[in-house]
Amino acid sequence: MFLLIYLILFISVLVSVGFVTLFERKILGYIQFRKGPNKLGFLGLLQPFSDGLKLFFSEQSFPYLSNFFIYYISPIFMLFLSFILWLLFPFVFNVCSFDLAFLFFLCCSGLSVYGLLLSGWSSNSNYALLGCLRAVAQTISYEVSMSLVLLCYFIFVFGFSFNLFYSYEVWFLLFSFPLFFCWLSSCLAEVNRSPFDFAEGESELVSGFNVEYSGAGFSFIFLSEYLNIIFISVLTSIIFLGGDFYSLIFYFKSTFIVFWFIWVRGTLPRFRYDKLMYLTWSVFLPVSLDYFLFFCLFLCFIIL
Repeated sequence: MFLLIYLILFISVLVSVGFVTLFERKILGYIQFRKGPNKLGFLGLLQPFSDGLKLFFSEQSFPYLSNFFIYYISPIFMLFLSFILWLLFPFVFNVCSFDLAFLFFLCCSGLSVYGLLLSGWSSNSNYALLGCLRAVAQTISYEVSMSLVLLCYFIFVFGFSFNLFYSYEVWFLLFSFPLFFCWLSSCLAEVNRSPFDFAEGESELVSGFNVEYSGAGFSFIFLSEYLNIIFISVLTSIIFLGGDFYSLIFYFKSTFIVFWFIWVRGTLPRFRYDKLMYLTWSVFLPVSLDYFLFFCLFLCFIIL
């Protein structure tokens, strides 16, 4: 039952990635006063399957001077880490329940840095190397404030498991609004999305760390990014918007967070890199530390 449930979960997540890409192209199309994909199937619903077939059957090329083994293994490693994160989805029956889910999430998100670094370095391209160095610096910097923001809420549920949020069913968003915006901005930087997509800045880096990838390698990196976006959206709904993950409304809330990721991409211009680093070390980190100390004192006062 354990394997069957997770097989169903992984297939559902992969199908949802395809339709999130269609959703993104439709939303961006309407933001830019055009239709988006609407020819293949009814309202363009078969477009994700067409894109997937095209990507996986495209020619798989590689740079002649690249580090061959690392070049091919890096996208698989990134996709594997994104799938491993979905083990944290809070089931109750027939699966293992993570009591230290928060720490597991931090370990997996920290390991994702190595996938970026190795894929950029092994390509033996200056553009890819610059893109991966930017992505690594950005990801490491924002992980600090992300972990502190999450820690602020886990001290309220007295544990590190995501299942605990289902017991409380509290919208933590309501009494820590600034912290919620710190979390959302950190999530954008963590998954390299606009306006923090410096690893893929077309104007200066062509396509960043994935510039030399094609075919299946590129599609694995693409899948990994969207799997992370969907997981972050689900995590945001669990922690901030009431952890009622057995209701249909929970999935509407998660879909709205995904829509917000796309909405930001369609409306905001790219940030400046020095401003990005200033934002996390001089704004998000002090705010999250202050909230963490305040929540700790508040809980001590209530318990005593």
